[in-house]
Amino acid sequence: MITRLRHYLIRYARQQAGTVSYLTLLQETELGLNLDISHEKSRLNEMLAEISTEEHAAGRPLLSSLVRVQGSKGQGDNFYKLCERLGYGEWRSLKQNEDFLKSLIKECREFWQKEANYTQHVLNEA
Repeated sequence: MITRLRHYLIRYARQQAGTVSYLTLLQETELGLNLDISHEKSRLNEMLAEISTEEHAAGRPLLSSLVRVQGSKGQGDNFYKLCERLGYGEWRSLKQNEDFLKSLIKECREFWQKEANYTQHVLNEA
């Protein structure tokens, strides 16, 4: 499931503008999770955090920056708390800084739109 989710987000970074909602993400990846069931929504959050933690450790941008919380234009507290754990700064300050999320999204798109990065980190994994 995590590989499918990661590959979807990479394709999204390369081909789409804006951010993707949780619901669209689940529908298009066909993960079979239900956002109305709290432990299944938590599982999705855990997978997104795991992906971004691994990407960060490998020196790549946070793919979960592309996923927006329903009813919002940006991210929820869990995303900013993850960023704090990864060393970006105090989560409340990050959340109030509109440029922080915009810069993460821009960095993610720019990284994955480079063919060399895509080839090295996706195509060569198979």
